[in-house]
Amino acid sequence: MKSLLRFLDRLEGPQTMGKGPAFWIGFLAVLGAACAYPAFSDGYTVGNTVYFFTWVFMALGLSLIWGYGGALSFGQTAFFGIAGYSYGILTINFGANFGFTLAAVVLAVAFTAAFAALLGYFLYFGRITGVFLGIVTLSVTLVLERFMAQTAGPEWHIGKARLNGFNGMSNMPPLTIPWPGGSIVLFPDIGLYYVVLGLLVVTYLGLRILVNSRFGNVLVAIRENPERAEMLGYDIRKYQLGAFVIGAGLAGLSGVLYTSWGQYITPSSMGMTAAALPVIWVAVGGRSDLTSTLVGTLVVLSAFQTLTIYGSQYALVVMGLLLVLTVLIAPRGLVLSGADLVGRLLRGRKEGGV
Repeated sequence: MKSLLRFLDRLEGPQTMGKGPAFWIGFLAVLGAACAYPAFSDGYTVGNTVYFFTWVFMALGLSLIWGYGGALSFGQTAFFGIAGYSYGILTINFGANFGFTLAAVVLAVAFTAAFAALLGYFLYFGRITGVFLGIVTLSVTLVLERFMAQTAGPEWHIGKARLNGFNGMSNMPPLTIPWPGGSIVLFPDIGLYYVVLGLLVVTYLGLRILVNSRFGNVLVAIRENPERAEMLGYDIRKYQLGAFVIGAGLAGLSGVLYTSWGQYITPSSMGMTAAALPVIWVAVGGRSDLTSTLVGTLVVLSAFQTLTIYGSQYALVVMGLLLVLTVLIAPRGLVLSGADLVGRLLRGRKEGGV
């Protein structure tokens, strides 16, 4: 019982914003509103919201790698694409019978994490840090994107799954859940919405526990001063590699959820533009806090989609300007800086009242 309470205590801590009854009441209110949302919206909008949710996992993974670990990685979309293609290959070859799509999700994420562990081993144990780590991860992403784009010929197939080059793979089955009387097919509607929302809540709470644990505290210490952390006896390479693999797994989860949502995946999901966007989401929200990353990602994604619809030629320019303004005005992120400002104002009001 004591260990469970100690485990739950890590939901609050020095590495995450928000604590106390007021925060958790607000959290439950937002969660309740999210659960009730499909009852007051149409199917298209609910499916579009699922699209937003699928990207948040990748952003949370980057927050762990970059915001908490201090290592900027452009490899999130590479892991996204690897998992998406893996899900497509598995499900096209083996179908969706007996809920195989759920096994495909697990296998695709596991394969992505294994690839990240191999890549991360050479990066971190090879002492590649700083800007060079960003260059290497970006290079891996672009190499994968270029390779997949040239797989258009009929010889490029794995079993029944054609890779299809720049056009990408399509027509893979959506997620299915085995159920007595027939499997439940999770198309981009209410069913998939609740599944992805549940995964998002579990991931968010799990990461809060992780970053407030010993692992998270050491990771932040490495971010602040890696030499000092190493002098205290920590093998910083193992902690950095652990964060890298977890972040890659979350990006892979985004990839399989996106692929099952749209039933397609293309090499452009690993291109230069795709690789830069997660960095913008995380930087604008506040990379050193999970809540700020989650809120900032959803807000920026909504704004980006609106700009794409009404002025696609300006969408990327606006995103770039937003990143520059964030770096110049609020380096910690707009959401996190705004929360800090509100906290200072409230504390000042209390002290003034006293």
